[in-house]
Amino acid sequence: MTRSNPEFLTSAAFQILLVLAGGERHGYDIMTAITRESGGALRLGPTTLYRTLRTLLAMGLIEETDERPDPELDDQRRRYYRLTAAGRQAAQAEAERLRSLVLVAETKHLIDRRAKESN
Repeated sequence: MTRSNPEFLTSAAFQILLVLAGGERHGYDIMTAITRESGGALRLGPTTLYRTLRTLLAMGLIEETDERPDPELDDQRRRYYRLTAAGRQAAQAEAERLRSLVLVAETKHLIDRRAKESN
């Protein structure tokens, strides 16, 4: 992966970008949102989360923000992250890549789109 145009994202990186597409979050909040949004199917541990956050920061796909919520409602040790324009583009490209893989899986009858649509 290059800084400006990653060829693909790890599952953890993509999940983090998806969460941050909804707005700024701090680390623990990102971790719990991933678990909640995946229906419990994906759980990131702290090591994976913070290693991936460092990688995404280095790639310029996310950035730390100095903006803080009300200090009475916040722990000053928390670091908040937000998606950059490059991060949004990377997440969109990964979503399109995954969509094309799903289409291939449908043509090979590995999954049935109609069954999913009728549920």
